[in-house]
Amino acid sequence: MRRWKTDGAVWHHWLIAALALVGAVAAASPDRLRAEPPVAVRSAFSPQGLQRVDGYMRNEVAAGKIPGAVVLIQQHGKPVYFRSFGMSDVATGQPMTADTIFRLYSMSKPITSVAAMMLVDDGRLALADPLSKYIPAFADVRVARERRGENGKPELVTEPLERAITIEDLLRQTSGITYGFYGDTPMRKLYAGSDLFDGDFDNATFVERLARLPLAEQPATLWDYGHSTDVLARVVEVVSGQTLFQFEKQRLLDPLGMRETAFYLADGAQAGRVAEPLPADRFTRPIAGIVDPVLPRKWESGGAGMIGTIGDYARFAQMLLNGGTLDGRRYLKPETVALMTSDHIGPGTGIKRDQFDFPGPDSGFGLGFAVRTVARPPLPIGEYRWDGVGGTFFFIDPHDDMFTIVMMQAPSQRGRIETELKRLIYEALE
Repeated sequence: MRRWKTDGAVWHHWLIAALALVGAVAAASPDRLRAEPPVAVRSAFSPQGLQRVDGYMRNEVAAGKIPGAVVLIQQHGKPVYFRSFGMSDVATGQPMTADTIFRLYSMSKPITSVAAMMLVDDGRLALADPLSKYIPAFADVRVARERRGENGKPELVTEPLERAITIEDLLRQTSGITYGFYGDTPMRKLYAGSDLFDGDFDNATFVERLARLPLAEQPATLWDYGHSTDVLARVVEVVSGQTLFQFEKQRLLDPLGMRETAFYLADGAQAGRVAEPLPADRFTRPIAGIVDPVLPRKWESGGAGMIGTIGDYARFAQMLLNGGTLDGRRYLKPETVALMTSDHIGPGTGIKRDQFDFPGPDSGFGLGFAVRTVARPPLPIGEYRWDGVGGTFFFIDPHDDMFTIVMMQAPSQRGRIETELKRLIYEALE
């Protein structure tokens, strides 16, 4: 690849293009993507490399694999690539735009985790606190163990806790609380067949029901993706004395300018802005107990319930990349961000991996994020990330002072596109 300094024409062309991109983002979301002053430049994107990103996304739409997407690459506090592709809804022909609203699903987890860590910074919550301090029903929870019955088939028996669930366990997905919507173990089937999601319930009712079920394993023994962040959401409510959304709006969302991030679409007149997957790529059953995050309900699922725009999530990502600050306001201590984005399940922790190890063999898990612990060029150590089952994903790279957010509603394509697009983005770095 050519360095910018070796080709004045390329530099001039790219400077004009970059300024146009900044203008386009500002027009779509005025003052939404501004950040703190950039740190020292370590790397930059080549225009030719970003053109390959552009071509890849256009081909995905043209091939009918996704209805559309919005892609943002932001470096040194400014967008260097911001494009909308295809349609937000093929049924109506609505084009994808910068202000399209997406179902975030598990990209809600980092937001809830930050809200909890704000309380840790306040001194009102501690990682070592037992969960039962805030939700007493979890003091007597049992742990399921599978054994062979007399008929030779697996059956569940329960045993007492060997140690209490802690707040850290909730943040790093080691509480023993699992999900029931994937996998076919007896324990997951027990969750799926329970009354967890009956009626229109709130966070308090949900955790009461959850505490009546046994844990899938002893706390701090296995990374097991589940309802831990939903329980953490209730802890935030108990400590703050507010609903999860009230606390997040007051302390995080409103101050950051995330005005369109919520737990459902409050204004039905905005329904046309919501992105929809292709007809053949829709969920046929609720995911994590959520029928559709766009629809009004009492449950504010901290693990999977939010909706929002790419501009909103960019404000959140930039705050994290800045070490907890944005526009002169501090949300987290820098050491707290560093703690959240370091590996908490690696060697020496005694924590094993579930068969559904979503971070993957190259990554560990922090307090709300997967964290890359093994470099696989061009992918660097230290990148942290997460995604949503509906198709959205993001990753933050402190070494190159950049982040990428991709918003789309394409559940079956997310993993493939995340892998291929991430490679193209890093290959575009000079």
